[in-house]
Amino acid sequence: MATDTASDAGTTTTSEPLHINGQSQLDEVVAEHDVVLTDFYADWCGPCQMLEPVVERLAAETDATVAKVDVDANQQLASAYGVRGVPTLILFADGEQVEEIVGVQGEEQLRSLIGRYTE
Repeated sequence: MATDTASDAGTTTTSEPLHINGQSQLDEVVAEHDVVLTDFYADWCGPCQMLEPVVERLAAETDATVAKVDVDANQQLASAYGVRGVPTLILFADGEQVEEIVGVQGEEQLRSLIGRYTE
């Protein structure tokens, strides 16, 4: 019988994207984790759906924690970060917003961006 070891991992990163609901939850995640890639998305957005498997791989395979924010359910949070289009990715490092990427990006580009802050 196989066991799921990912769930036993330390609290430094998570292997699956965290679904964020509200500013206080995002603040907590950013405070608890060194590097957080936040994916502002919408269920109806085709490019967001294309990006989803990439974001899930990044959550599983990099030292960044991945957070997902549904802009329809969290309009105030999206506007607080100036999100005008989806997908928008915002990278936090040591509690500060350091990067903002609008539109679909390649997995390698995102990996190297995360690598700049996790190595």
